[in-house]
Amino acid sequence: MLKQRVITAIILASLFLAALFKLPASGWSALVGLVVMQGAWEWSKLAKMRGATVWIFMAAMLISYAALLWMYVHFIPQQKHQVQIVIYGMSAAFWLLFVPLWLKGICKTQSPSLLTLVGWLVLLPTAMAMLDLRAENPQPWWLLGVMAMVWVADISAYFAGRKFGKHKLAPGISPGKTWEGVAGAVLGVLAYVVLVMAGSGMTQHYSLILFAMVGVALSVVGDLFESAIKRQAGVKDSGTLLPGHGGLLDRIDALTSTLPLAALVLILMRFA
Repeated sequence: MLKQRVITAIILASLFLAALFKLPASGWSALVGLVVMQGAWEWSKLAKMRGATVWIFMAAMLISYAALLWMYVHFIPQQKHQVQIVIYGMSAAFWLLFVPLWLKGICKTQSPSLLTLVGWLVLLPTAMAMLDLRAENPQPWWLLGVMAMVWVADISAYFAGRKFGKHKLAPGISPGKTWEGVAGAVLGVLAYVVLVMAGSGMTQHYSLILFAMVGVALSVVGDLFESAIKRQAGVKDSGTLLPGHGGLLDRIDALTSTLPLAALVLILMRFA
C-alpha cells in the first residue's frame, strides 16, 4: 500500500508541477474547473445526494465557478478585490468558527441543504485561491509554497504518528491521528519555513512562522473535518480516483482549509 501511495504521489506531483509552471492562465483555470467538478462529484456522494440532485449540485458548482471567473475578468480591480474579500472571509469564518463546532458535535447535521452549502464553502474558495495565488507572481511561488507547507505537514505527521503515536487526537473522528503526529507536523513545517527563509532571504520571520503555525492548525482541522464527513457518510475514502490515496478530496482536504486563508492574508497585505 505504501509503495502504491508513493508511486501515485510521484506521478501526481510531476503532473501538477508541469501544469503549474507551463499552463497558460486559461489552461490553469480549466484545470481548476475540473478539480471543482471532481470535488463536487465526490462531495455529492459524501452528502448522500441521489439522482437528479447530484447533477443539479454539480451544475450549480460549475455555474458558480464560471460566474466567479467572469467577474474576475470583467470587474475593475477594486470590485474584484471586494469579491475576493467576501469569498475568503466566508471561508475563514467557516473554518475558524463553524468547523470547530461541527467537530465538537455542536453543529453536526445531515441536512442535505446545509451539506450542499458546506460543499460550496469547501470547494469554491479553494478553487479561487488556486487562481489568485498562482497569478500573484510571474512564477507561481506563492501557491507552490503554501501547498508545499501543507504537504510537509501531512508527511511529517504521518511518519511521526507511525513512529511515536500514542495519544489519540480525535479517536471518535479519525482513530489513526495522534498528538505526536501533530507535533511532527509542527516540527516539519518549522524546518521547512527556516529553509525557505534562508534560501530566499525573506524578512518578517515572526510573521511567516506565525502564519505557518496557523496553517498547520488549519490543515489538521481540514483533515479532521473531511474524516468526520466520511464517517458520517459511512465510507473510508471520498472516492477511488487515485490508487492508494482514495478520492481527490482525500488529497486536498488540508488544502481546502489553508489555501483560502493564505489568499486572504496576501490580499489584505497587498491592499493594506
